[in-house]
Amino acid sequence: MQPSRTPFPDPRSRTQFRALTGILLLDKPQGLSSNRALQNARHIFRAEKAGHTGSLDPLATGVLPICFGEATKIAGLLLGKSKAYVTRAMLGATTDTDDADGQVLRQRPVSGLDSAVIEAALAPLRGRIMQRPPIYSALKRGGEPLYAKARRGEVVEVEQRQVDVHRSECVARGNDWLDLEIDCGSGTYVRSLVRDLGEMLGCGAHVGQLRRLWVDPFRTPQLWKLEALQELAGQGEDALDACLLPIEAGLQGMPAIHLDATQAVAISQGKPVLIASAATQGTVALYDATGRALGLGRIEVEGIVRAQRLFTWAVSTV
Repeated sequence: MQPSRTPFPDPRSRTQFRALTGILLLDKPQGLSSNRALQNARHIFRAEKAGHTGSLDPLATGVLPICFGEATKIAGLLLGKSKAYVTRAMLGATTDTDDADGQVLRQRPVSGLDSAVIEAALAPLRGRIMQRPPIYSALKRGGEPLYAKARRGEVVEVEQRQVDVHRSECVARGNDWLDLEIDCGSGTYVRSLVRDLGEMLGCGAHVGQLRRLWVDPFRTPQLWKLEALQELAGQGEDALDACLLPIEAGLQGMPAIHLDATQAVAISQGKPVLIASAATQGTVALYDATGRALGLGRIEVEGIVRAQRLFTWAVSTV
């Protein structure tokens, strides 16, 4: 697939930005970095503030949630959610980036692979495992992404870390490729899983194609391509803004605390409130009596709830 060549607003142009809050489920095209895709979407919507919830490699496509305005306050929360991918593992070659964008480091023959052999290689890569992230990754060391160091030719040592792989299944295969479906926790690198699978099989492997299918809590996402958004922009702001999900959509599945009017005012003023039913400690989503999200809070001991991060409309409650 060739990268999209549809002209988008130049991020350097003097766009007249506007206050805008919502969540866009972007279908990131192949060939764009996540940040470039974010900036294109931001300029199409003319949003003053925007952030994404977890990078996809330039080679990858699929779900890239973009938070506009006040929704950026829950971007970090979405970053830690589970995700699902489908990937094509190309067998017989390893690369320096662990995907097809890199330089081939080693080639080996592919032979003797049947369903039982593949399953035996996948089994140790499920569950809570230790994984070494790719050298070419957005992980930072000393405030700088590892890929920047690697591109300069610096020796980069990457420590293993614990990740969760909930499911990994081979759904199709050819002579030199495997199609895998993977459900995993935050921080898991599919490139690393494919690399390690190749070593288990004894032939090496790298990612040839990668698509993110969903990110919790958006299990059945309606995705928007940049080209479609650009066309809608020509129809006016209402048509474009109809593509956005409300901020409440990003809080689905979180423990919720519903506040009455008096409690909402107290929270807005930085005061703790007592919620008798709040038995579990930890981060919760705060809502007013109408069901509108006010922000994030934290339950402390004995049902005491304190504001953690509020949206502007909650702070202005009187």
